Amino acid sequence: MSVEDTSRAATAARPNVVLVHCHDLGQYLGCYGADVDSPNLDRLAADGVRLERSFCTAPQCSPSRSSMMTGAYPHENGVMGLAHMGWALDDDWATLPKYLRDAGYSTHLLGFQHEVPDDPTRLGYDHVDTTTKRALDLVDVVDDFLADRAAADAHAAAGDPFFVSVGIEEPHRPFRREYVPDSVYDDPGPDEVDLGDFPYLPDEPGVREDVADLQSLVAGTLDPAVGAIRDSLSAAGLAEDTLFVFTTDHGLAMPRAKGTCYDAGLETALLVHQPGVVEGGAVHDDLVSNVDLAPTLLDLVGVDPPTDVAGRSFADLLRDGAAHDRDRVYGEMTWHDRYNPVRSVRTDRYRYVRNFSVLPRVFVPLDVVPTAAGRAVHEQFHVEQRPAEELYDLERDPHERRNLASDRTPFETAADASDPHPEYVDVLDRLRSDLREWMAATDDPLLDGPVPYADVE
Repeated sequence: MSVEDTSRAATAARPNVVLVHCHDLGQYLGCYGADVDSPNLDRLAADGVRLERSFCTAPQCSPSRSSMMTGAYPHENGVMGLAHMGWALDDDWATLPKYLRDAGYSTHLLGFQHEVPDDPTRLGYDHVDTTTKRALDLVDVVDDFLADRAAADAHAAAGDPFFVSVGIEEPHRPFRREYVPDSVYDDPGPDEVDLGDFPYLPDEPGVREDVADLQSLVAGTLDPAVGAIRDSLSAAGLAEDTLFVFTTDHGLAMPRAKGTCYDAGLETALLVHQPGVVEGGAVHDDLVSNVDLAPTLLDLVGVDPPTDVAGRSFADLLRDGAAHDRDRVYGEMTWHDRYNPVRSVRTDRYRYVRNFSVLPRVFVPLDVVPTAAGRAVHEQFHVEQRPAEELYDLERDPHERRNLASDRTPFETAADASDPHPEYVDVLDRLRSDLREWMAATDDPLLDGPVPYADVE
């Protein structure tokens, strides 16, 4: 066998990769303990591995997704705001589909992406179908892709592996959608909703309506779509040779979640299944970040992950349960539809948040504001000026309600502002230094002052 034949055989032996990613889900699934009907995604967790403490680098779409695709933090790869508002990965950036294409994979985007505002082929995709981003419609798009692949010429059908990124819009707001049948929203009704998954929100009619619609959208569109995609892979005889990954970009589109650097804004569902390799329903509580996702997926399929990015593979955790070498995760926000600079670090026990706000009042992205009576909740939670620093003891205060740092704001030096809790002064000093060192090591432009808007027309 020639060197070329050996190389082709090695490539053909690699598993296919299917990455399904949705908007704004956080960890709102039954397998994470949420009160929502998600049997298909729960089954994926039972077949594979569930990451209990998976976080993203940014509580908003484009910056978080830029980390998923590059293994770099948003302020490193330049995507510090939303793609449709001018921020984009430069063509020179290596991405997950580019790495896989170089390794012999065909690469395909079906549905949604948000790392560039224009031509997704810039990200390394050979084939793009963005005709829909609706969950249930994408089932048909995936079926068409699999049928086309089966009908391809003998060379392609001989086993060249493929990478498919399936981008689903739901459950992005609005939770109630015209194209979703009314019957989907019949159960649960607002009166039956359990608000225990939302300790940071009050029991108000608008909140109950929101949560009921959210539950219906997850249960009626997202979950069955993922189940159908897995069924299609099985029917095509590909499931046993496919690494299947499901994740989301950031936390739920609720006040004090999306658009914040708290757990509720940065936590992400992450489910991985690779028959014979990553299976058995294991649950791991190691801290992982989606900056680690691209290196991990490359490692799992036998492609050397990059060594010049911040992300580090946790493939050994998925395969063998070996501890992941990460004792803290970092989060950031710079621009959304206006300037909102925040940085954070989370360890096993503590979260430290540094607010660099230049606004007199806290800003919350417009796409997390609840509808109807829920707007009062937005006002209740987000009219105050954030303090310059926040520290939370997650062991004693898992919902991050009691700030143990000073309540002094970025504009305030008043003597009557509170001092840090005396029990946590050392922790505050340590995490404050740690965050600054990370910002310096990663050349965070925020250290030099306010970050200007993207240089676009």
